[in-house]
Amino acid sequence: MNVLAVFRIIGILLLWTAAAMLPSVALSVSEGHLFGWVSATFVTALLGLALWLLTPKGVTIHRRGGMVVVGLGWLCVVAVGSLPFMFTGVAPSAIGALFESVSGFTTTGATIFPVIEELPHSILLWRSISHWIGGMGIIVLGVAILPFIGVGGAQLFHAEAPGISTDRLTPRIASTARLLWGVYAVLTAVLFLIYMLLGMSGFDAVNHALSALATGGFSTRTASLGAYSTPIQWVTILFMLIAGTNFALHYRAVASGGKTYIRDAEWLVYVTVALLAGVLCFVVLVAQPDHSGDWGETLRLALFNVVAIATTTGFTTTDFAVWPSVCQVGLLGLMFMGAMGGSTGGGFKVVRVIVLAKHTVGEFRRVLHPQAVIVTRIGRKPVRPDTFLKVVGLFALYIGTHGTGTILLAAMGYDFITSVSASLAAMSSIGPGLGLVGPAGNYGELLPGAQLTLSALMLMGRLEFYTLLVLFMPGTWRGTIRGRGKAQIAGISPG
Repeated sequence: MNVLAVFRIIGILLLWTAAAMLPSVALSVSEGHLFGWVSATFVTALLGLALWLLTPKGVTIHRRGGMVVVGLGWLCVVAVGSLPFMFTGVAPSAIGALFESVSGFTTTGATIFPVIEELPHSILLWRSISHWIGGMGIIVLGVAILPFIGVGGAQLFHAEAPGISTDRLTPRIASTARLLWGVYAVLTAVLFLIYMLLGMSGFDAVNHALSALATGGFSTRTASLGAYSTPIQWVTILFMLIAGTNFALHYRAVASGGKTYIRDAEWLVYVTVALLAGVLCFVVLVAQPDHSGDWGETLRLALFNVVAIATTTGFTTTDFAVWPSVCQVGLLGLMFMGAMGGSTGGGFKVVRVIVLAKHTVGEFRRVLHPQAVIVTRIGRKPVRPDTFLKVVGLFALYIGTHGTGTILLAAMGYDFITSVSASLAAMSSIGPGLGLVGPAGNYGELLPGAQLTLSALMLMGRLEFYTLLVLFMPGTWRGTIRGRGKAQIAGISPG
């Protein structure tokens, strides 16, 4: 692995991050935070420029190097992303600033701030921008641009893209990345215009459009989408479902027609589960003895908050932590499953749940028919045995990491519900959980150790464990090349 090539690409990512800060720098002029924003942008740009200029051009990144770039790249981006929170003085501590940055870039939407309206507009915009560039993946954005500066991006794309497999819309990875970002940007612009037509201010429309398409959850209001009108909430439900759908599927639907959706087995399960869960919560809420509200309003509240959890967006319109226990348990299940592979959503991913469920059913059939040849399929496509083993491996990591996070939070003195839900909400990029971290609470009340633990869970969940954990494996760094030469260009091993 060529470590200088890794540093060069990370330098480019930091330069892009500095460029993403510029809109907030412009807003800060009238807010009294210009010095803090200029300092944060300057430090980020200086680090990026140093890494870019001091490393060689014309290098090849192999699989191992691609994973290291993604892992280290995310760590560096979230680190510099915390600088605005520190330099403007809005964060109470460096750990709190890091937590907010990690929550933004991983599209988790968990916040340490109790009253959102008190934050400067420059900070609010930065939180939404971090959602948006983290949603599709800053590395995937890099893949779209890297070929123009002489760095191949295939290994980065495969290391970053979520799901069981990486969908290629074109033979070239860079073209695929640009198409995905194009769909992402167009949908964001459409939602922005709809919000404006429905009466949102321009600033709120920008922030919520960026956040919704990233399935992030950061809002400009403490009450989240509960502060806005009923039409805005219904539109947001639709776009949360769109954002939780595989973006490659959106592109194919535009190219081949709307039947593309109903022919996709994962999309059918994803939409069916989200809508049925919303209807079931509606029935439970209406059946409560103390229910006296309008049925239409209850249906909207149930669907909105269930879809927000199922797509891992994390917007809220009510405190679902006070819903009946059966609804809360259902929400925990949705937190685990998450959205579709290839979307901006988090969680274990619907496609993997389908694989596990179908394989389990197949094992029952094998008990009854030992000689039968039973193939696990998603739609008409068979699932290869090695793919199933990868799903099982990730499932074990998911459960083990969630259990570890829960134990760590419980050891710090938090109750069972808070520990379980906070750990799962962080790892699945949800945002609000239950207990102390429910929609009516915030993560600023947690101890610094808990915030660091949850930050680690957010990163591991967003990067699907392997890309981050590989940084701590000695074999990753064995045979590292630090200089220019023939071996540097060709790579020292297939990995």
